[in-house]
Amino acid sequence: MLTERGVGDQLKKAWLELEKVWQFPSQNIDSEEDLFGDYDSFAENSFLAQVDDLEQKYLQLPEHRKHATDHATEDLCSESIKHNTLSMTTVGDCTELKIDEHTKNQSGHDEVSIEPATDVLYDIPSSQVLFFENLYNSSNDLGDPSTEERDWNSSSHKTVNKELPINNVEQPQQTDESSSKVRTSSDANRRKSLKDHLKNTMTGNAKAQTPVFSRTKQLKETLLSEEINVAKKTIESSLDDLGPFYSLPSKVRDLYVQFKGIEKLYEWQHACLTLNSVQERKNLIYSLPTSGGKTLVAEILMLQELLCRRKDVLMILPYVAIVQEKISGLSTFGIELGFFVEEYAGSKGKFPPIKRREKKSLYIATIEKGHSLVNSLIETERINSLGLVVVDELHMIGEGSRGAILEMTLAKILYTSKTTQIIGMSATLNNVEDLQEFLQAEYYTSQFRPVELKEYLKIKDAIYEVDSKAENGMTFSRLLNYKYSDTLKKMDPDHLVALVTEVIPNYSCLVFCPTKKNCENVAAMICKILSKEYLKHKEKEKHEVIKNLKNISSGNLCPVLKHTIPFGVAYHHSGLTSDERKLLEEAYSAGVLCLFTCTSTLAAGVNLPARRVILRAPYVAKEFLKRNQYKQMIGRAGRAGIDSTGESILILQEKDKQQVLELISRPLENCYSQLVQEFTKGIQTLFLSLIGLKIATNLGDIYHFMSGTFFGVQQKILLKERSLWEITVESLRYLTEKGLLQKDTILTEKGLLQKDTIHGSEEEFQYSFHITKLGRASFKGTIDLAYCDSLYRDLKKGLEGLVLESLLHLIYLTTPYDMASQCNPDWMIYFRQFSQLSPAEQNVAVLVGVSENFIGKKASGQAIRKKVDKNIVNRLYLSFVLYTLLKETNIWSVSEKFNMPRGYIQNLLSGAAAFSSCVLHFCEELEEFWVYRALLVELTKKLTYCVKAELIPLMEVTGVLEGRARQLYNAGYKSLMHLANANPEVLIKTIDHLSRRQAKQIVSSAKLLLHEKAEALQEEVEELLRLPSDFPGIVASSVEKA
Repeated sequence: MLTERGVGDQLKKAWLELEKVWQFPSQNIDSEEDLFGDYDSFAENSFLAQVDDLEQKYLQLPEHRKHATDHATEDLCSESIKHNTLSMTTVGDCTELKIDEHTKNQSGHDEVSIEPATDVLYDIPSSQVLFFENLYNSSNDLGDPSTEERDWNSSSHKTVNKELPINNVEQPQQTDESSSKVRTSSDANRRKSLKDHLKNTMTGNAKAQTPVFSRTKQLKETLLSEEINVAKKTIESSLDDLGPFYSLPSKVRDLYVQFKGIEKLYEWQHACLTLNSVQERKNLIYSLPTSGGKTLVAEILMLQELLCRRKDVLMILPYVAIVQEKISGLSTFGIELGFFVEEYAGSKGKFPPIKRREKKSLYIATIEKGHSLVNSLIETERINSLGLVVVDELHMIGEGSRGAILEMTLAKILYTSKTTQIIGMSATLNNVEDLQEFLQAEYYTSQFRPVELKEYLKIKDAIYEVDSKAENGMTFSRLLNYKYSDTLKKMDPDHLVALVTEVIPNYSCLVFCPTKKNCENVAAMICKILSKEYLKHKEKEKHEVIKNLKNISSGNLCPVLKHTIPFGVAYHHSGLTSDERKLLEEAYSAGVLCLFTCTSTLAAGVNLPARRVILRAPYVAKEFLKRNQYKQMIGRAGRAGIDSTGESILILQEKDKQQVLELISRPLENCYSQLVQEFTKGIQTLFLSLIGLKIATNLGDIYHFMSGTFFGVQQKILLKERSLWEITVESLRYLTEKGLLQKDTILTEKGLLQKDTIHGSEEEFQYSFHITKLGRASFKGTIDLAYCDSLYRDLKKGLEGLVLESLLHLIYLTTPYDMASQCNPDWMIYFRQFSQLSPAEQNVAVLVGVSENFIGKKASGQAIRKKVDKNIVNRLYLSFVLYTLLKETNIWSVSEKFNMPRGYIQNLLSGAAAFSSCVLHFCEELEEFWVYRALLVELTKKLTYCVKAELIPLMEVTGVLEGRARQLYNAGYKSLMHLANANPEVLIKTIDHLSRRQAKQIVSSAKLLLHEKAEALQEEVEELLRLPSDFPGIVASSVEKA
């Protein structure tokens, strides 16, 4: 069914037009004059007439021809193709590619000849059109050595000169003399009439009884496969022959220079990419200090998989913000190289993903969404289409419920697919041997840092350098030279101002603080003491930052930021909205802001390096700092390409000295499996999905699966009182009692054999399991099993009297349970909001079990005898917050009404959007909840964007948040098509505080989304026009042949 009818109709019409040009009835035709029936291909305004006009224009204006193609999709394998002579001819129904071995002239460059017939085959990739057109104007430049110079790793500069194994391809040897003749002949002789050529082609096709399928599609597929054939060849050839750029087209190298400014790889990156284990596609774990350039290696391996092996890739990242940053950075590569970049974060992502026949997909996902994606691929038997899985921050496998989910994801991939490669990377790994055994992986490590890092400790006025060779681990460096008055000493007892003024405003500085409130206080304190001279540094740009902060916040501005930004200082923590954080990060990266006071989350989040990093205290909240956290924070010191050194200074009191000395000298903490510790989100969820996906359905198989997990590897360390077998049996029993699983009695020879091996009781081995409807709904919706009963009851109760006069009832049903349990309502605000509800809205409160009388008593401090479920009360309070936010779409006013941090409200909103999506999938599996399905689709969209309807299309583009969407809309960019066709240079001039890099990323992301939608529609059109495989005539003929 075509969802966008107008576009679908246009596509259908265009496609039918193409079919009429390229396809013909499979009957014998002797006369060439009636070949095309009623289709007058040679009439005025016909396709061939247009071709002829186009040819004439190009011949008259050759200097403008290079602008006729889409510059967004240039030659994918330009370097590889430049080393071959490529010409096209058409014989019968087969388009033949003639690839002549390249010949060298005296200056050592390839001589290229080309048949002219390809110039206006409008459906071939525009990269090919550009290549052919550039040849027309570049014959005189072929001898110019400057056109081929590259500044790159010499090891990556090898090219492949072997014959390509292509069926039906002629490869005549061409001499220097003959190619020279072609080059020097006149335009008239070099080009035969395109009209005649296409007419002959059509005639040949008609005579050859072409089967009914899209000819243009075949042509596109042939050309794309030829483009990357050289790269594929190098991967299959000897390990020393790396092709133009690590088995990739040199186009990739050019893109890294153009968009990321990377001209040369570090030595360790080259060493890692040329490892035998990498070439043989073995699983790999690699570990380097922060800022060492780990991500580039992963990106090159991902591009190899997408372009050369033609497989999909999954990249798992820890946070939504990092997912969006990565998508923005790689969208340009997707557009240029012909693959899709798809976001799986929050409520975004399709399950199962769209199955594409041509372009491959790079899925960039959070840990939770990555798990759901893998589940859907296993369920649809497509897991082998996933060629590579990359996990950033692999050490997170040891961190709570998210670690348990990551472990489940990787364990399932290892168990179900023998062809999927896994790459894990981290800056803070210690017990690598356990992870190696779990992932069956090789290990690579290096201590390389592009910028030297010097670690210091500050005690009172003295600064000591961390020195592992010294007796107590540190040596005296210097005394602080900064004059403090008695008043200043009271305001700044830790001499923070003295430390930061040594680097700001010319260099950047990060100050890590234990709490969010401390971040704001420290920023304000520093600005009270700083000299007024700091106000003059980039004064105009800082004024622009304040102006833009007001614009994205409907005229509101945090009073702390209003005071600190003129000094180039700001705080950074989760209390800010996404829009504010993004704007401040951009200003910091541009050098407008020179100092951030921040919490530890910045160290694990987006990349914001600094010349100096100061740790305000060796604590995160009230917990003493861990070695892993310390290494991540100080890892932000030193900016590659800008600073020669980076410095970290840890401020400590005398009482913490011994603990800090142990901190800086001890090894990194080990990471341990969280599968059993996180019971409902870990082992129980795992067992439910194993049985639901039919990966393992009896006790023996489940136990065998568990033995191959990270937990299975560490069971001797983690299990003291119970065995893995006992935990497995106990978990399955719990799931059965909860009604999520059912037992089936079986006794097989395999089961008896496993029983003897594991020493389980015969009774236990007589059971196989299958998932119940409730179990399947919980597993498909990725619902925390601690809440699946409650969710089912709430939805069931909602059916009895669902209030649809407002969104409040639906919002209550999609408010996350885990956030409600952590909520502490302000009872006076609760009562005030309750009393403002309409009768229908108050009816919702009564239906869920919360009365106005109860809230009134709580607000007035009266004793309450009647017991009311605290979680229900808290959940309704958060529902009020979300309901008010959807009505007003202004976080600032809602923040003021409920006296909540605006960042918390935004986290609540994104949590509700994600949970709403989960509840939707839950309801899709239970027929009784059919009524919720359509309602939740719309609600999820409202919660995801929470803006006026006209801004939603713009916010589909990765990295475009509400503030930026409003700016774009006001500037006239009102749709995805507008953004996709925008000129980045015009955007920079039109939109305030938009850098060139951001403008290019927005346009690339929009183009990618548009291409994705267009291709989906195109494939739908093809599907409608394709002859069904079960068509009676076809079935009958196949039976006869048999």
